[in-house]
Amino acid sequence: MTRHVALLRGVNLGKRQVKSAELIAAFEAMGFANVKTLLASGNVLFDGEAPERDRIEAALERHFGFEIGTVMRSQAEMRALVARDPFKGRLEDADTKLYVTFLAEPDARTLPMPCGIAGDFDVVDLTEREVFMLAFRLPNGRFGLGMDQVSKHFGSKRLWTSRNFNTVLKAAA
Repeated sequence: MTRHVALLRGVNLGKRQVKSAELIAAFEAMGFANVKTLLASGNVLFDGEAPERDRIEAALERHFGFEIGTVMRSQAEMRALVARDPFKGRLEDADTKLYVTFLAEPDARTLPMPCGIAGDFDVVDLTEREVFMLAFRLPNGRFGLGMDQVSKHFGSKRLWTSRNFNTVLKAAA
């Protein structure tokens, strides 16, 4: 059995509420074992054979009544991302956050590089399926508002979701 991580897109926003206990029950009903949720941002760790994203998305839609896009990674892939050290040892601080955009398909290298806005955000590394970004605190206190140009590049037709790198570290552990 392999440990997997399902990264759910757009849950616990507005009316798209997904409770951890229900999410665990939905994954267990699909036959997965050792199911655990991580934070409230739609991260599910579970054991099983190679999961089919379409099967998981269909089951989640039946269970919750709305579409939930899902990006899949194995826990080993998450560990490899951490070992890659995409931020070159840089850690989050009061003025900088680290983010990863995960893509379901190998489209990340279509992003025009260099990519960033001085003082807002900077793409620091790419793989085939991940974009690694630094987001900087803006005068209004928010971080990396310009990062939306990355999501606009990938658009709604390509499945993607972003996570703080601290979430990646927890999923890899």
